[in-house]
Amino acid sequence: MQRTSEAGASPATSRTALTVALVALAVYTSGMVVRPVGAGWDIVYELVFYNTVSIAAVVVCWRASRRAAAERTAWRALAFALLINAAGDVVYTLVIARLPVEPFPSVADAFYLAYYPALYVALLALIRVRVPRFHTSMWLDGLIGGLGATAVAVAFLLGPSLQVTGGDPATVLTNLAYPVADVVLLALLVAVGSALGVRRDPTLLLVAAGMVANLVGDIVYLNLSSQGLYDAGGTLDLSWLVAIVLMAVAAQRAREGKSVRGRLEPSRSRSGWRVVAIPLSCNLASLVVLALGWGDRLPGLAAWLAIACVLTALARTAVTFREVRAFNEVKLEARTDELTGLANRRALLEQAQAVLDGATARAPAALLLLDLDGFKEVNDSLGHHAGDQLLRQVGPRLQGALRGADFLARLGGDEFAVLLPGTGLDEAYACAEQLRGLLLEPFMVEDIRLHVGVSIGISTAPVPAASVQELLRCADVAMYAAKSGREGVHIYVPAPNGRSGDRLRTMEELRNALSGDELVVYLQPQVDLCEGWIVGAEALVRWNHPTRGLLSPAELLPAAEQAGLLRPLTDAVLELALQATARWWPDRAVPVSVNLSVANVTDLDLPDKVGRALARYGLPSSALTLELVEDTLMADPERGRTVLGELRALGVRTSIDDYGTGYSSLAYLRHLPADELKLDRSLTQDVITDVRAAAIVRHTVALAHELGLSLVAEGVEDQATATRLAELGCDVAQGYAIARPMPVDDFLQWLEEPTWALVDEVS
Repeated sequence: MQRTSEAGASPATSRTALTVALVALAVYTSGMVVRPVGAGWDIVYELVFYNTVSIAAVVVCWRASRRAAAERTAWRALAFALLINAAGDVVYTLVIARLPVEPFPSVADAFYLAYYPALYVALLALIRVRVPRFHTSMWLDGLIGGLGATAVAVAFLLGPSLQVTGGDPATVLTNLAYPVADVVLLALLVAVGSALGVRRDPTLLLVAAGMVANLVGDIVYLNLSSQGLYDAGGTLDLSWLVAIVLMAVAAQRAREGKSVRGRLEPSRSRSGWRVVAIPLSCNLASLVVLALGWGDRLPGLAAWLAIACVLTALARTAVTFREVRAFNEVKLEARTDELTGLANRRALLEQAQAVLDGATARAPAALLLLDLDGFKEVNDSLGHHAGDQLLRQVGPRLQGALRGADFLARLGGDEFAVLLPGTGLDEAYACAEQLRGLLLEPFMVEDIRLHVGVSIGISTAPVPAASVQELLRCADVAMYAAKSGREGVHIYVPAPNGRSGDRLRTMEELRNALSGDELVVYLQPQVDLCEGWIVGAEALVRWNHPTRGLLSPAELLPAAEQAGLLRPLTDAVLELALQATARWWPDRAVPVSVNLSVANVTDLDLPDKVGRALARYGLPSSALTLELVEDTLMADPERGRTVLGELRALGVRTSIDDYGTGYSSLAYLRHLPADELKLDRSLTQDVITDVRAAAIVRHTVALAHELGLSLVAEGVEDQATATRLAELGCDVAQGYAIARPMPVDDFLQWLEEPTWALVDEVS
């Protein structure tokens, strides 16, 4: 409480002291024009009014040191400097001036000379608060300023004083000390200005102006004194008083926390002409000194100082080139993706802003957002180094299909973007299809042929996206739609109700769903086409979303893939499916089928996890069939075959789902350890009307039976199709003609009273 009161009183005390200093300065100035006659009045003016300015300024500086803790050293040093300067005036006026012969040097000279080091400390302390760290270029700028200012001072201002060598050593040293102290002060002031550049810092400018006024007074005094022309109490004395008042005004402005806000930020403050103005002026001045001093017309010291200044300027130029090169390298690195060497998100945003600034309805721009499908499985199976190799191949593969003005960038992870200036929607779609075709070609990673898919979203500007962020958002929504619908390329179309789907929110909600009870399984029966028996049921996941209702796999699986949750999702479905199967087993030996993701197929721990899950529910291995899409093995065929082989050794049946839609069906079929094939609906739905489709099914059935595999026909929508598939040799049917997917309780009831008419028609 006491400290708060003291701090609160400081501004009032400072204002009063500053007012006293200004009044004393005004009285002293008026006394030069009208002053009462008599030696006593001269002493009053020289002793009282003159030193009142200094003492009042001391009070202001001391109060400033109490208010601004960060600048405490500076203001205390300045208060000390003004105090000892006033002490020197008092000693000179009361003692030295009254002696018959004034001694030189005297005690007053000791006070006067001690004034300068305190000024140096005050100035350096103010700078230290504002500049936490000096860079090499700042040191060199300061050195240039100091050397140049010193060269000029020695050559033109203080040369005669520095050459005084007559008298005893004490006299010579004192005579030299004054000009040297002034030269150091001048060099320090110019050095600080060179290092900081021209800044709008009122406090610092006022202190510097005060020191300059003090310096001007000293320089004029030294030159007049060397010629015996100095008149004490004259107009020249006002320069020192003005200097004191300027420093007091600067101290009055000091506030707590001001120094922190005033700290120099080199990236913004040290730029442009403000940096080079003072160093360049000092360098030019040094060249002038060298030019005019040719032929020993100026002191040799000035020439050497000028040479040092020019050499330092050359060193500064070399540092500048190095800094510019380093800056350009850092700038390039800040806009370049380290892994692929492509532009990064920051560079894309900058380029997109430039493109959008010139985009019009007649000259639109488009953005393609590309997301690799199955990339996480590559990382999980082969390691991140393999994933990195794959990502590094994407850029070179795409560049050949792009124009010179097109801009390719990697946004992070497995996301890439292509900015197409001056491109309409049709051209953008054609480009996206071309790029997709390139990425669907196999990649060679560690001597393994890998296939990855890609989903591409397209958005355009200025309609419907008018800003860069909106352009990215629309492309992201379109890309998510392409991934959800498995269509490859999707163009953003604004939703009628203004909602675009929040992918990030869906992904986060799915994480919570996996740890809760929102996931459920629906079961779709499978029947034997010849005997009509129920031979299995496929478990299909559903998400019972608390606000959006029941979500299908088409909405759930893309979000799981984007979030990297396919493996835990499959684990959860496996758990729910076996839990349901335990409810009808062994009364009804109907096995359940569960789909595996790529992440599961390449999981070496999968056989152990399956074995523990079966044991947990008391089920035999024959109660489970694991389904996989044939191209899931392409990420790591060897590991996939190992996992499937261990599952078959455990007694779990394996099924190849969506057969006929992969890349190398026959080649992989030769090596896959599987028990059944599931024909994709694209091959079964037209077997009645399409002779070629029927032929493919017939030969596929023959191939499967030759390899000892049973064949399941998916997508059986009506009884006629089921009859035709039975005639072609298919073993099992699954589809709406038998039953739609149903909750577990409904399936249990359906098992008791199955309702379908295939048995009669087929048999």
